[in-house]
Amino acid sequence: QERLVQSGGGLVQPGGSLTLSCTASGFSIKMWSVSWYRQAPGQERERVARIFKDGVGTIYDDPVQGRFTVSRDNGAETVYLQMTNLTQADTAVYYCRAEPSSYLQSAGYREQWGQGSTVTVSA
Repeated sequence: QERLVQSGGGLVQPGGSLTLSCTASGFSIKMWSVSWYRQAPGQERERVARIFKDGVGTIYDDPVQGRFTVSRDNGAETVYLQMTNLTQADTAVYYCRAEPSSYLQSAGYREQWGQGSTVTVSA
């Protein structure tokens, strides 16, 4: 069964750093683009970063541009979100989402979501 398993998260002080991991289980992630989303209390879920299946192309949304870095290690079936210079506004539950390539979609694969990682930025 395909699933994404997240790790990392926790409590960090403002200005601190944290890295989240998103590991594929039951499938190979190398042909999947992966995005990171977050949802703060009372807010809608928003995307913060995306890495394409080739690992070269990335997108960062404005609130995290210059502070977050998304990377992948296909050999480890893992995508990472490195977060630096964190502020209280970054407090949220973070989710990874894997989207299969068109070829894999035609073979029946569907997007997968991780279980969520709580990040709390507080002094």
